[in-house]
Order: sequence, then C-alpha cells, then structure tokens
Amino acid sequence: MRPSHLLLAVLVAAVWGVNFTVIEIGLDHFPPLLFSALRFLVAALPAVFFVGRPKVAWKWIVAVGLALGVAKFGLLFIGMDAGMPAGLSSLVLQIQAVFTALFAAVALGERPTGIRLLGMLIALTGIGAAAVDEGASGPLGAFLVVIAAAACWGLSNVLTRKAAPPDALNWMVWVSTVPVLPLLLLSLLTEGPSADLAALRGFDWAGAGTLLYVAWGATVFGFGAWGWLLRRHPASTVAPFSLLVPVFGMSAAALFLGESVSPLRWCAAVLLVGGVALTTLAPGRRRGGAGGELRPEVRPASERTLTEA
Repeated sequence: MRPSHLLLAVLVAAVWGVNFTVIEIGLDHFPPLLFSALRFLVAALPAVFFVGRPKVAWKWIVAVGLALGVAKFGLLFIGMDAGMPAGLSSLVLQIQAVFTALFAAVALGERPTGIRLLGMLIALTGIGAAAVDEGASGPLGAFLVVIAAAACWGLSNVLTRKAAPPDALNWMVWVSTVPVLPLLLLSLLTEGPSADLAALRGFDWAGAGTLLYVAWGATVFGFGAWGWLLRRHPASTVAPFSLLVPVFGMSAAALFLGESVSPLRWCAAVLLVGGVALTTLAPGRRRGGAGGELRPEVRPASERTLTEA
C-alpha cells in the first residue's frame, strides 16, 4: 500500500472514531431519532443526484436502509442519549463482527474456523468486562441498547454481503434515502412534535457542524474513501485499519469530552479489539463441493463489510 493510501486509511478510521464524540455533542442539540433522521437526509441530499442510479436491486437498499439506518443508528443514538459514553460506544459496537459471523453462519452457510471461534470468545470476554465496568459506573440499560445496535449492524453486514454493491459511495448514498421518513415518523411518535420543533427552532452553527460531520464526513467521505481503497487493495490489507476506530474513538472522547478510561475498560478494549481482529481477519469456510465438504472462503473486496459509525 502506498504511503498516501495508508494515510487515507488511517484518516478514515480517525474520522469514524471521532464521529462518536461528534454524535455526543450533536445529541445536546437534537433528540436522538430526529438527529439520526437529519443525518441521513443530509447524507442523501444532494449527493443522490450525482452518484447515478442504484447499482443493486431496491430490495437490498430498503433492507439495509432499515437494518442499518433505522435499527442500528436509531438504537445507537438512543443508547448514547441515555448515557452510554462515546468512547465506550465506539468500542462496544465492534462486537458487530461477532454478530456478523454468527448471522453469516446461519444465512450464508459460512462455517467459522477454530481461530474465528476463539476470536468470538475473546471478544465476548471483552464485552463482559466492559459490561461490568459500565454497570458499576453508568446505565447498564444504555449499554445493552448499544449491544442491540451492534446486532442490527451485523444483520446489515450480511445483507450487504448478499447485495454485493460494486460502488460503496453509490450504495451508501442510496441506502441513506431509506431511513429518513421512518426515523422522522418514529421521532414524532416517541420524542414528540414539540421536542422536534424546539430542536429545529434552536438550530445553530454547532448543530449544523455536527450534522455536516456525521453526514458528509463519516458517511459520504468515509464510505467513499473506504470503498476506493477496497477497489485498489485486497480487503485483508484494508480491513485491519478499521480496528483503529475504537482507538480514535476512546482517545477523542477522553480529549474532548473528558471521559475517563478505567483499567478494566482498557482491559476490555484489548480483549475486544484482539477478538474482533481474530474474528474478522481469520479465513472462514463455506459449505461446498461433493459430499458437502468445507472449502476455504474467498470473498471479493466488493462483498467485504464496511465499518462506519
């Protein structure tokens, strides 16, 4: 990988990691579901008029839009609004790799190797350590909501694998069109018209900045650059850089939000990142061949999971 490409991969990981701190700031300006709806609205418009027609079937765009946009991000924003720290959220969400592997085993017939199973066990141990730490110092319910968001992310990863979009930017922009109306409706029903109107009337430069960052920075730039790298390098070369996301996420939260990181949380981070590395990077197996024997899984870059917050 060229030095410029390496720097781009690190920059994307940094943008995605810092995104959690920006979300935390944005939640001071908007109710969580309204914030998520506006994020996808700004990501989709006006980009949808410049990326061309969708390059996969609409059924996949709608399915991923609901699983990723409505469920994953809706739950993430709700969990963070309920008290889940930004840095811890950036870490805990990485358990999506375990959910992805589990869902892929059921839906795609991918059989995890012993190394992947070991990685899942290590990652789950890290989640247990993080849960003990958060249960002692913060709202455990918000922690569980973010775990549910990670599960929804895992589901959307498997759906994305099935869709196999050839253009990451085109894909993400069109997926961003789907969650806007469902999230707005859910916001009106659960957060109330008065709260939404108050947030919109109080719209200021700080609120605008958070929206632009999460929509154009983390979504449009992040996915576009990541997809560009995947088209030029093997997925096994690009994917490890996603493990830097919680490093930047926890560092940014500590620097800008003053979040402390306990020794137990550092231990959880090491376990979770190490387990996710084994789960994500170890080769998998699919059923195939005569007699149903297992063969190594080989996936093109276009089918690999993208990581974003």
